[in-house]
Amino acid sequence: MINLNANVSSVLAARGAEAPNPNKLLPQAKDAATGKTDFTNTIKAVGQYISKIDDLQHHCDMSIADLLAGKNADINSVVSAVAKADMSFKLLVGVRNKLIEAYQQTMNMPL
Repeated sequence: MINLNANVSSVLAARGAEAPNPNKLLPQAKDAATGKTDFTNTIKAVGQYISKIDDLQHHCDMSIADLLAGKNADINSVVSAVAKADMSFKLLVGVRNKLIEAYQQTMNMPL
């Protein structure tokens, strides 16, 4: 049975995988002069990740349309595409929620 209310932790636990290290997900180049992390590379990586998720969603929509039009008779590939798009979107939403939570906690810190 598919859990439609899954979060990132439960998805990783179900797959037997450990939680990803956020430092390894996004490239973080350091400026040699200041030693600060280059935020523009991080923004570009996030944009590329969102673009990949959008491509998965479009592929999912096209495979559903092909199945309904009779062009594709393999329902397993359609279900696989839908599940892949669903899981990637849930991961994106989970990361977004964690970022919002971190922002809210930061804003609530006493000065």
